[in-house]
Amino acid sequence: MSSVPQPEQDSPGAVLQPAETRLWGFGLMELHDRYWASRGFQIVRPGGPAPDPDGPELFVLLDENLFVGFGVRHILRTMAWMQPKAIRVRLVETEHSPYRERVLSDDEGRFLRFERQYNAKELHSAQLWVTPKLKYAELWNRSASGKAGSRVLVDRIDKDDRIAKRIPGRIFQDDAAGSEAFRRWLLHAWASPNLVVQGIYQPSPGVWLHETCRVDPTVRIIGPVWLGAGHTIGSGETIVGPAIVPDAARMLTTPADIDWYTVTHSSWRLIPTLKRRPMRAISKRAFDIVVALMALAVTLPFYPIIIALILLEDGRPIFFTHRRQRYNGKTFPCIKFRSMRRDAEEIKAKLMAENLSDGPQFFMGEDNDPRILRVGRPMRKLKIDELPQFFNVLVGHMSIVGPRPSPDRENQYCPAWREARLSVRPGITGLWQVKSEREPQTDFQEWIRYDLEYVQNNTWRLDLWIMLETAKKILFRS
Repeated sequence: MSSVPQPEQDSPGAVLQPAETRLWGFGLMELHDRYWASRGFQIVRPGGPAPDPDGPELFVLLDENLFVGFGVRHILRTMAWMQPKAIRVRLVETEHSPYRERVLSDDEGRFLRFERQYNAKELHSAQLWVTPKLKYAELWNRSASGKAGSRVLVDRIDKDDRIAKRIPGRIFQDDAAGSEAFRRWLLHAWASPNLVVQGIYQPSPGVWLHETCRVDPTVRIIGPVWLGAGHTIGSGETIVGPAIVPDAARMLTTPADIDWYTVTHSSWRLIPTLKRRPMRAISKRAFDIVVALMALAVTLPFYPIIIALILLEDGRPIFFTHRRQRYNGKTFPCIKFRSMRRDAEEIKAKLMAENLSDGPQFFMGEDNDPRILRVGRPMRKLKIDELPQFFNVLVGHMSIVGPRPSPDRENQYCPAWREARLSVRPGITGLWQVKSEREPQTDFQEWIRYDLEYVQNNTWRLDLWIMLETAKKILFRS
């Protein structure tokens, strides 16, 4: 026998409620948008909440009353390799089953019967946009409707800078039937709502309760079940899922804003790393300090010569610092001698417009790169520009050997890769630097491959081999 809690006589308390009821303080549209926030996307609608400039730089642009669900792997892969300014998505939902089955319940959540709808191969479709550009999300937000927003984007974005994709997914309308279908889908699709919903906890797999609920220890809950705020469940009660129990009547819950840092720096646990090898981490850190001190003692006398050459050709600044991510996703200033012109970023923007890039990483051969100073070419070939990074090693930002340091935006394309490479300190040199062929169309793939290979197999033997290969590459191939 299953039942749902009824703290007050007029409490809704049904398994799946009409659209106006709230769960954990959220309406249906807010739950939808929080679901996408937990996946690292901001939902933007015409006339809705403005996109957050401090949030992730991936925006799903939807019509006012549309709810959707679809896999993002293909979208992210397209973003990484082709770097469009926007993707115009035709989302298609097709019923391949000869019938659809749903559970009917009464107002108190008690099972009534199953209902089958024989609507095989019924086709639904909807249009949406995905963009990494805040300015296009803001244009969409200021539009009068989804159609108007699409016209604006088509007008503003060159044809070569946008891509059209057709992908399968789920489409839900903001009506009674669509709301019920969306809730049931969300109950199974959203494994970790606590990432963006505060005040809920998981007592058992598939069961999420609000912190204001009072549940007797003898209560039996068989998931999936989501229990809203303000309920009291007495001794002997049983709740059998799938069930979503809205917040109790007159229970006012004010949701907290999304903590985007928590979303983008969530604790993935995909690959065993140095966290489980404390002695390796301690000995590696001691080795880094000793090598950094020795390297600085040898190279510091050459600093005045390098500084003078840079000043004579292009003036100040002498050093170039760029923000990179280190262990656990924290940022640090990675220091180099400046080997490029002061207007290098403007030149890079023009080159990227000509498609000389691979994935999120910019690539161009050094021999014909117009951004590099004359003194910068030998500095880069001999890795002299990276000598100041021994100071980064000394203070603990970097290691002698490790994955290449990269900025936050480059780390957003693949969670497994990001989790692995940020589980260790980035290195002055690494497996990618000594094994990559640096071909324009494969450089990014090799970067991912060798970073993961190093993290999964890092040993003293591998570190020493990488250092030896780095020395050989500098001395004999330059």
